[in-house]
Amino acid sequence: MAGGAIVTGLTYYPVKGCAGVTASEAELTPAGLAHDRSFMVTGVDGVFRSQRRDPRLAVIRPEIGAGGGRLTLRAPGADPLHLEVDTASARREVELFKTAYRGIDQGEAAAAWLTEVLGAPSRLVRVPPEHDRVTDGLTPGTSGYADSCALHVLSLSSLELLHARLAEQGAAPLPMGRFRPNVVVDGWEAPHTEDRVRRVRIGGAELGYAKLAVRCAVTTVEQESGARTGPEPLRTLAGYRRAAAGGVVFGAKFAVLRPGKLSVGDEVAVSSWGEPEL
Repeated sequence: MAGGAIVTGLTYYPVKGCAGVTASEAELTPAGLAHDRSFMVTGVDGVFRSQRRDPRLAVIRPEIGAGGGRLTLRAPGADPLHLEVDTASARREVELFKTAYRGIDQGEAAAAWLTEVLGAPSRLVRVPPEHDRVTDGLTPGTSGYADSCALHVLSLSSLELLHARLAEQGAAPLPMGRFRPNVVVDGWEAPHTEDRVRRVRIGGAELGYAKLAVRCAVTTVEQESGARTGPEPLRTLAGYRRAAAGGVVFGAKFAVLRPGKLSVGDEVAVSSWGEPEL
């Protein structure tokens, strides 16, 4: 039932809350896919911006170049912004889910561009090299400015079950991108097999299960347009995916046990299983 699974999608999100970059292969670092959530948009008070309150973040399309040394931001109706990434300037205090971290401000041009696109005073910060965040869950790890753990894994069979439940409600299917996973897996016949994985090898890397992925209002934002779309999929998920610890869950979060290269087509080899936390 759980054999023959492969990676069919890899996506990293250079700027937290903004559009993702799909890849056929990517380096997996201790903090997740290379460049994933290494930048974050904040208000002038240092508090992070999210699609929960700023859905227009979804229309900002980042591109990373020069091994992470350059960042380009694009958005409809705005000229592209090209930045040389600053990793040396003074650190400033930032806040993510009421926890204090530090960031390197990327300057006035980035602030002005984001302020215009989002319609609210904004700054852009980068994770400093000394960032030493420790993430929670069954397997501790680290990450950049991700909500929690380094890697979000979601299976096609889980999405297919959601589509069947949505159809029962007369609702349309949703693209995988609505859930912003890093790794998409095909070949697990049973939906939500990712909930039971505890140790898994993919390519040259090894992952350890941390926790279920609690879903929020970001899943109700159409990622191409940045428009809110109503109660789905949260309404339907709430009918069959409520976790015992609270919250609606869909997909699983993993910590990196051994970095390496991931590629589309890699075998997903589970070495340890457990019971789902639902």
